[in-house]
Amino acid sequence: MNVRTAARYSLGGIRLVNGVAALLAPQVVARRLGADPGQPALVHVLRMFGVRTTIIGAELLLLKDVRALDRALRLAPVVHASDALSAACAWRSGTLPGRAGLTATAISTVNVALTLMAQPPGRLLFRCRTREGAHHA
Repeated sequence: MNVRTAARYSLGGIRLVNGVAALLAPQVVARRLGADPGQPALVHVLRMFGVRTTIIGAELLLLKDVRALDRALRLAPVVHASDALSAACAWRSGTLPGRAGLTATAISTVNVALTLMAQPPGRLLFRCRTREGAHHA
């Protein structure tokens, strides 16, 4: 198994575990985040996160169609970078206190690294145009 495939499967596994946990045991996830598990709105949001995260994880593990997998890998850096930024902001503001904020930020940052490692060779994630119109990475 090459590094890209291992990164994709690792990311898919992390997503599947976190997604299923949030979907089936949102109160446990809330406690681990340092939040009040008795808040119905939080339980609802965690379940929504769980559905999204489970689907993303399952796609990375199960997709066989090359075009569908390419699309999932192309979107992954945006999803995971926004998760990492959100976790870091919540940690900094104290919304996710102490260890919970650090853990959420670390997991999301690892997910970003895995998405970048899983990209096909030669894929430019960002394109910049010079004034002459040429593309540069």
